[in-house]
Amino acid sequence: MQPRSDQRTGLAFGLAAYTMWGLLPLYWHLLDAAAPSEILAHRMMWSLPVAVIILAVLRRWSWIPLLLRQPRRLGLVLVCALVISVNWFLYIWAVNAGHVLEASLGYFINPLVSIAFGVLVLRERLRPLQWTAVGIGTLAVVVMTVAYGKVPWIALILALSFATYGLVKKGIKLDGIEGFSAETAMQLLPALGFLIYLGARGESSFVTGGLGQALLLAGCGIATAVPLICFGAAAMRLPLVTIGMMQYLAPTFQFVLGLTVFHEEMPPERWAGFALVWLALCVLTWDALRTARRARTALAAAGARAGEAATEAALAEAAVDEAAGEATATAQAGAATADPGPRITQ
Repeated sequence: MQPRSDQRTGLAFGLAAYTMWGLLPLYWHLLDAAAPSEILAHRMMWSLPVAVIILAVLRRWSWIPLLLRQPRRLGLVLVCALVISVNWFLYIWAVNAGHVLEASLGYFINPLVSIAFGVLVLRERLRPLQWTAVGIGTLAVVVMTVAYGKVPWIALILALSFATYGLVKKGIKLDGIEGFSAETAMQLLPALGFLIYLGARGESSFVTGGLGQALLLAGCGIATAVPLICFGAAAMRLPLVTIGMMQYLAPTFQFVLGLTVFHEEMPPERWAGFALVWLALCVLTWDALRTARRARTALAAAGARAGEAATEAALAEAAVDEAAGEATATAQAGAATADPGPRITQ
């Protein structure tokens, strides 16, 4: 069991990570003078130096030669880099195009898509409440599609891309900072080439937008890496159930920003769709908490049974030792009576 102070530290790191992820729309909005493609390229390019600095501080280089000798894992890293690039671009575009609420919906339904991937791809078996949550989430998408007359494609692509990213990362088996470094290394050359192209055409806001714009674009690497580091620190200290519940903080912040800062419309049919998604997440969270509680109870019972068995074994061993001691003492007494030793005659 984790010490209480360690859990408090983990909660602090987790809150920091999800708060920063939730407030990212404010950062991207500061860069709305730049095209989403340029923001994405700078995010890719400046993330790698931050990752290299972190690796240098941690002195974690031994994984690189091993990865380079495994083409299959390199291929999976490339897939991750492509999928997360799609996710990043669409999210930046959605924020600066006035679709923060729909972007937040994508990250709300992401856990449901991940569960669906578990069934379809990994052949996992779902518990009844998980099936219920997926069904309610599907109903929410149908309600929004019928109400608006179009599929909420931004939310669906964000959820599908991020769920695919998580699924592929399972096959790579690299820690957070290592996987992040490998992915950004593959993103570097395309991003750098695109930025050089923009500069040659005189369309680079990094060059023409002034010092403040240049610093904000360069800061994309920090804005990407720091939440990831905090998340990694939280994941090391907190149970998965706690991490799972905290993941809803980021889209909640995005939702609040969409309503209060960006003043996006929220008609009744959209409220109905969001309400169904939140209901599905409540069912999912309840199921996770109940399953974790049962697992803890079963573990405690198994520990108690093991303790009782150990106690009984110790008592039996003590009884055997006592019986053996008594038998030895009886044998010695009998031997002494039968053989009194040599007699002395005078």
